[in-house]
Amino acid sequence: MTEIKLKSIKTGLLLFQCQFLVGSLFNSLPAMAAKEPIISVVQSRENANQWNGITDRLEKAEVNYCVISLSNVRNTADWGSRTVLLLPNVERLTPSQAITLEEWVSKGGRVIASGPMGSLSAPGVRRLVKNLLGGYWGFSLDTPQILKPSKSKLQRWARSKKLIGEVRGGVVVPNFPSQTAALWDEKNDSAAVLATERSIFFGWRWGVDTAANANLDSAWLKAALKRYAKSPSTVKSVPGGDSDCSKSTLAKTSTNSSIQPNTTSTSFNLTAAIPDKPLPNINFRRSDQVSDEAIDHLQDKVRLDVKPNSRKPISRKEAAALQQELLQLIGRVESANLAAAAINTGSLQTAKAQPAELASSQPAAFTFGIQQEVSRAKEVVKLIPQLVAQRRYAEARKQWLTAKASLWNQFPVNQKLAQPEIRAIWLDRGTIVKARNEQGLAQVFDRLSQAGINTVFFETVNAGYTVYPSKVAPQQNPLTRNWDPLKSAVKLAHARGMELHAWVWVFAAGNQRHNKILGINPNYPGPVLAAHPDWTGYDRRGKTIPQGQNKPFFDPANPQLRQYLLNQYEEIVTRYNVDGLHLDYIRYPFQDHQRNRSYGYGKAARSQFKQRYGIDPLKISPRQRNMWQKWTAFRTQQIDSFVAQVSQKMRQKKPDLIMSVAVFPLPEKERIQKLQQHWEVWANRGDIDLIVPMTYALDTPAFSRLAQPWILSRKLGSALLVPGIRLLNLPTLGAFDQVQLIRDLPVGGYALFAAENLQNQQLQQVFTSTQGKAKNEPIPYRQPFKTAALRYTSLQKEWEFVSQNKQLQMSSSAIADFNSQAEVLQQGLNQLAKSPSTANLQTTKASLTRFQSQFRILMRQHALNNPYQVRVWENRLAMIERLIKFGERVKK
Repeated sequence: MTEIKLKSIKTGLLLFQCQFLVGSLFNSLPAMAAKEPIISVVQSRENANQWNGITDRLEKAEVNYCVISLSNVRNTADWGSRTVLLLPNVERLTPSQAITLEEWVSKGGRVIASGPMGSLSAPGVRRLVKNLLGGYWGFSLDTPQILKPSKSKLQRWARSKKLIGEVRGGVVVPNFPSQTAALWDEKNDSAAVLATERSIFFGWRWGVDTAANANLDSAWLKAALKRYAKSPSTVKSVPGGDSDCSKSTLAKTSTNSSIQPNTTSTSFNLTAAIPDKPLPNINFRRSDQVSDEAIDHLQDKVRLDVKPNSRKPISRKEAAALQQELLQLIGRVESANLAAAAINTGSLQTAKAQPAELASSQPAAFTFGIQQEVSRAKEVVKLIPQLVAQRRYAEARKQWLTAKASLWNQFPVNQKLAQPEIRAIWLDRGTIVKARNEQGLAQVFDRLSQAGINTVFFETVNAGYTVYPSKVAPQQNPLTRNWDPLKSAVKLAHARGMELHAWVWVFAAGNQRHNKILGINPNYPGPVLAAHPDWTGYDRRGKTIPQGQNKPFFDPANPQLRQYLLNQYEEIVTRYNVDGLHLDYIRYPFQDHQRNRSYGYGKAARSQFKQRYGIDPLKISPRQRNMWQKWTAFRTQQIDSFVAQVSQKMRQKKPDLIMSVAVFPLPEKERIQKLQQHWEVWANRGDIDLIVPMTYALDTPAFSRLAQPWILSRKLGSALLVPGIRLLNLPTLGAFDQVQLIRDLPVGGYALFAAENLQNQQLQQVFTSTQGKAKNEPIPYRQPFKTAALRYTSLQKEWEFVSQNKQLQMSSSAIADFNSQAEVLQQGLNQLAKSPSTANLQTTKASLTRFQSQFRILMRQHALNNPYQVRVWENRLAMIERLIKFGERVKK
């Protein structure tokens, strides 16, 4: 104990000496240096090994700085409150990091970047970085070159002789509105340094000895900081952490490459349009209604459950989550009303009458009713941390729930506001059985058509039974005998202008719950496995039904099974005029290796794996990492290869068939380990047209958390994402809220689970009013170019509406420029929709790229006060880009 106390005393003394040394040195800096802003320096995976060189330069420049770990950056506040941000050689940014960085800069922050900034990021991120820096890293130079100043009078800050020297770097390609501050001497006057009002971009890896010496690097940093110190555009504060920061001028890092912690304390981000930061798990509650263990597992991870009258303490992180969600809800409410007003009225004074059962007060004018509730909600946002600080937790929850309900009642639920989009629904076996015949099924399709549904996933193969009389399958479902529901469904859907996609269970062979409905032995494996027991899949204990589940599965490695399934799908596609094939249970059962629950040990799988690797997979465990990885990869490949087979064979039979999959939105690595479902591969190969993640959640924040990673993913190829919404136990306005979130994101539509839950007359009324069937409205995956043109027309109506009501914060000349560029793009999209030639496609793509690159610049002022709406508009432009990409693949 004495030894520990001595060590503590020595440590404290050492810290005191360091603080004294740092403080003394800081006080001895020249007057100019003392006035320079404290900056934040970003450490990432790419520059971690360069960190000693970077800190050397910071010391030579006598700069007082904080360190921000890029891995900790999830929202705007995480970039810190320093006015200047140095990003040395940061090559990878996530979409959310790039978006929040741009937002941080738009509020007054200034950036100094170097090297191939963002070059390893997704295309959309690279485009945003290019706009932010006024250019991009073009290519590396083969030999060192001499830096020389440019002749621009506006870049006098870069004229010092100390800034001239030999550097090994790369050419940076300028983009409006940047100017060249320095050139490469022997490369045709190519740009070496770019500068805009808010950024400076060095065309070499700053802080790396092999690129430039420390004196030259330090001189450039000092010149850049001096420029910002003198710039009249630099604001006094930037949203972010608290003002105190450890003075790290002399703080050299250790020789290891571990990422440094963020030394700034972050504040709540109250302006981000879309929350990227994972929400905390607040009062999880397991649902007794969940029918699949994997879905149950997923919902438990994301649910936000705010219980009224609960006095349970609310943490600071939970309070931030509540504030953030309320602000996002405000954005969704305003966005929905803008869309409705632009489409229906052209005037801000339109009465917003709601159905009596949804309205909380008398109909109010658009401005008065909405702004009043928005103002109240914003007051609650400010009030929550005060109530939490006072430990009035029940009151905080009450205020939050009241504000949420009031905002929900401001949704324009009686006005048409939907753009052309995919509106799909799973039409389940239970609803088909209850219909009894074609007349009863017609009533179901009438309701779906009135609600604006345009795509029906019709449950065709379930628990090993076909819903139709089959010549391939051993047995039609006993509950649908004496009629052909699939034949009736195709006829009914097409008569109403809807598409009918056959929904099939792929590797799930039976269902104990269905057995109970049929009144048979609950352990019956289904008609296919009963006839072919060798096709059975097993867990490592030899059981056909995994612990805690209720479905036996096939062995995907069995070649006879695979051929049977292909024959079955060919029968569906060739005998019935279906528009698509929707694959469900295209995976192994849910597994948990920590509890010794693994699956996939069918006879064929074990035999093939042993033949390939010389060992029975039953004899290996997760502790044998190399061999277990091979076993996981083997099973994953069985699913991947079968998807490719189905896609190829069915498209040979019907080239315009739409292929879709119902998948789990678990993180990629976790999903492969637990389900062997690697749907990113299927999308990238072009096997699948629609990815339908089962993003089921009982609240919008949880739904957002599930859906957003895949919406922003760059691993989907040209496939369209269609998030799933589970209607069970979801209130009417909660369902509308989730749909509105999708409409504010770069997504082309949604899928509802399921038709049996669309019996609520209130929900039916809302869907009928807001998205009811429109004549000749295209379905995005069937007419992507026409959809893109119409969605852009709706976007223009919103801009026109805001401008006419003098709410577009833009100068007259800027508005004229904006309208001119917008019209060029509209003409291109219309021409492409009318005549989808290669020439029109390339012209439209170029017009869209130009317009997107200028949009954020033109909307800069408007975004300061309306960040959510500007982000929504950017998202809709991004969706138009995705539709064009999808159309380009289909056209080929």
